[in-house]
Amino acid sequence: MAAWEQLFVPSTPLLETVIRGSVMYLVLFGLLRIILKRESGTTGVTDLLVIVLLADAAQNGMSGNYTSITDGVLLVAVIIGWSYLLDAVAYGWPAAARVIRPSSLLLVRNGQIMHRNMRRELITDEELNQLLREEGVDDIAKVREARMESDGQISVTTHHSVDHRRKRRRRQMP
Repeated sequence: MAAWEQLFVPSTPLLETVIRGSVMYLVLFGLLRIILKRESGTTGVTDLLVIVLLADAAQNGMSGNYTSITDGVLLVAVIIGWSYLLDAVAYGWPAAARVIRPSSLLLVRNGQIMHRNMRRELITDEELNQLLREEGVDDIAKVREARMESDGQISVTTHHSVDHRRKRRRRQMP
């Protein structure tokens, strides 16, 4: 016979689950969004390993070793709730958005590497060159701007793409 009460009656006080989930979510958010910004936009094997290890390390701190389904559902709801709340705050409050969603960081301007910004994000010249090649750019002199976006991805604008847009605009005007 199934122990239905054990499945659905919370084994941890609900407020404790909310507090544990909130603290762990906000700490992990801070570490991943602010400190490891560069890594958040990629999903390589090492990144997946870090996420799995973080989840395992955070599990006991969040759950307090709960056993009921209700505890687990509440914890998942708290984590999703914080994610939604922080997105809503960033949307409605520009000052908070600068912390929650960091602005893009300029890595290359007019073919010149911004070494200070590269050091700040621990990006080597070889990594930058690889990212540029993945964007179809074989010569850094062609790069008007390369930026690390808030999600960790690199966006590249070449001089050619800007000139091409200007020509297209001129053609459209009567």
